[in-house]
Amino acid sequence: MARVVLYHNPACSKSRGAKEILEERNVDFDIVEYLKAPLGEADLRRILELVDDPPAELVRKDGNFRELGLNAGDYTSADAVVGLLVEHPKLMQRPVVVRGERAVIARPSEKVEELI
Repeated sequence: MARVVLYHNPACSKSRGAKEILEERNVDFDIVEYLKAPLGEADLRRILELVDDPPAELVRKDGNFRELGLNAGDYTSADAVVGLLVEHPKLMQRPVVVRGERAVIARPSEKVEELI
């Protein structure tokens, strides 16, 4: 069975929730704290290939996004999303959970159950 990887931000309640679900189900998983070790272009492209959601869903449109004066319509393609997230890792939607050839943006946290 493929190893599970949790792209995690410990400050995020949804990310903590996904981690708790994995722990409760005794799933072996690796944690990548992507703010401490930002993802590169290849990692981000891989995530985009594995999630069923459109690329724009990987971008948080929160206060940080607005403070940067960004327009959501400019970040709909994989190239635009990857470029943005390489430059601004804080804008990555979280948590992202990968298992083998599938991944989910676990919002709500319970979406992680689709992979386990």
